[in-house]
Parts: sequence; C-alpha cells; structure tokens
Amino acid sequence: MRQPDIEIYVKDADQPAIGAWLAEAIGPCSEWRRQGQTFKCQAAGIPVTWVPNAVGKWHSLLLESDQTPWTDDIACAHAAHQALGVEIRCAPGSWQEEEGEEDADRWISVSQQGEKEIIWRTG
Repeated sequence: MRQPDIEIYVKDADQPAIGAWLAEAIGPCSEWRRQGQTFKCQAAGIPVTWVPNAVGKWHSLLLESDQTPWTDDIACAHAAHQALGVEIRCAPGSWQEEEGEEDADRWISVSQQGEKEIIWRTG
C-alpha cells in the first residue's frame, strides 16, 4: 500500500542538488518559495517542502502526495541515496502516536553501508 506522503531526512545535500534530483526523478520543479524557515516548490504538480537543518544537520524533504514514483519512505530513501550519494534517514513505516515514544525513535538509515535500523532521538 502506498503511503499518503513521503518524508526523508537528508544529510550533506543542498537545495539545488535536491531540486535537480527531483526534476530528474519526478519532473520539472517550480521556483523554490521561502516561507519562514521552509522552502516550497512543485515537482510535476507534487507539493514539496524542504526544511534545512530540521533536526541538527539533517534536512527534511516532504513530498505531499501519494503520486510519487515511490511506494514508501524507504524506497524514496534508497533512490535519494543512489542519486545524491549521501546518508538518508526515514521512518520504518507510518508511525502512529499510540505506538509510543520508543517506536518514534526507530529509523532506517540508508548509506554506503546499506540499509539498517537505528535509534535516532530527534526530540
């Protein structure tokens, strides 16, 4: 089942590199519009939000659609890592608040070492 949106966390990649990757993976991107600390654009009609340094040095990339080429965050993380060559982190699945705080700290890391589950305390 497809996730309703995609969110990944990117280390060591800048906004122009993300825009170029999205243009290649999804389709043409509109100009980025700054809204406070976030930047927004549309990639082939899909709303995109980029939050620099959302968690320390990690940047958040949110694709607000279920019409992306990826069925879930993990598939997107693998594609982003392959294209950008940097570590990507994402949730292992759709987290629900009733699952508890410990599950909220479970993340997937995709890097040169492959895919592995990690504990990442973001809060």
